[in-house]
Amino acid sequence: MEEFHKVRRLPPYVFEQVNRLKASARSRGADIIDLGMGNPDLPTPQAIVDKLCEVVRDPRTHRYSSSRGIPGLRRAQANYYARRFGVKLNPDTQVVATLGSKEGFANMAQAITAPGDVVLCPDPTYPIHAFGFIMSGGVIRSLQAEPNDGFIPALERGVRHSIPKPLALILNYPSNPTAYVATLDFYKDVVAFAKKNDIIILSDLAYSEIYFDGNPPPSVLQVPGAIDVTVEFTSMSKTFSMPGWRMGFAVGNERLIAALTRVKSYLDYGAFTPIQVAATAALNGDGSDIEEVRDIYHKRRDVMVDAFSRAGWEIPAPAATMFAWAPIPEPFKHLGSLEFSKLLIEHADVAVAPGIGFGEHGDDYVRLALVENEHRIRQAARNIKKFLATTAKQPNNVVPLAAHR
Repeated sequence: MEEFHKVRRLPPYVFEQVNRLKASARSRGADIIDLGMGNPDLPTPQAIVDKLCEVVRDPRTHRYSSSRGIPGLRRAQANYYARRFGVKLNPDTQVVATLGSKEGFANMAQAITAPGDVVLCPDPTYPIHAFGFIMSGGVIRSLQAEPNDGFIPALERGVRHSIPKPLALILNYPSNPTAYVATLDFYKDVVAFAKKNDIIILSDLAYSEIYFDGNPPPSVLQVPGAIDVTVEFTSMSKTFSMPGWRMGFAVGNERLIAALTRVKSYLDYGAFTPIQVAATAALNGDGSDIEEVRDIYHKRRDVMVDAFSRAGWEIPAPAATMFAWAPIPEPFKHLGSLEFSKLLIEHADVAVAPGIGFGEHGDDYVRLALVENEHRIRQAARNIKKFLATTAKQPNNVVPLAAHR
């Protein structure tokens, strides 16, 4: 039977190939150290869990909730933006709760995209940034991901050579997967360009609180006038180690927030009310939970960079996020990221995310997630050191086991 139209537009999910190999290896008894999926392993802070347990005992909270978020939660998010970024938001018209930032992006794409609309999107980037719009009938024009002096000229080319004119621009800093961080001056230039060319900015700020070098990443909404054209998405998944709770936000331009809110009203009743109340308590906290999470990732980053370097694999130290964007070692670069990822599972018992899964320009890299403890990270480095020592001289002779099946 022929696949449905929207399914046909989606490429094979390359991460699934790695997941199958990982599951197969574990079924054979292998101890796979999983640095692939960005699934935080840290427990949600106890005070947040306690608040959930307290509220869930009230049967009144078991009914349908509010799709746009309960008022206290939206106020808490507005207050967070005021404290953290100095950005004033109206919680009634400029804030909506989402089921994580991923759902927010996908529903925003549904809300604003007409068939054939062009969206400017970094490559490599987190898959939903592109495929949310592709599934909604849009067309992606790829841009460089690094926020350097070449970004605005790339935007100019994107506008000049796109028919119709681009509808929106995706930003993602700190970036998943590259860990690039943008400056406020960069955002000022991008906002000026977007306003001049009547382009919507959709900013993914999910990693705003996971930074390591003393400089908190800015929000694009800090730029005067940015709210005229911008919606920004955040998530509590990484900041508070709440990935399974599925709680995020979209904030910014009233017209765009209203469109997203209307679409969501047809699709969901919002997160379970006790989750929203617990999330409110988290946002209204003193910030110590955020600092603790950040400190743990910082230590893991330092251990990974040091241990992998000693193993013979030089990895640039990310300034932010819970990921390292690691160039494939030169002897294996010709294999591409998917085949190299398979080799690591089968010969080093280490799982990573192939860079090709984030876009064609990611194929010389793999993404390493800081989701194992320091001991396990060091063990991964020892496994990789042994793998490199035994195979780097003759990488062509190392064939993924899957090729023999």
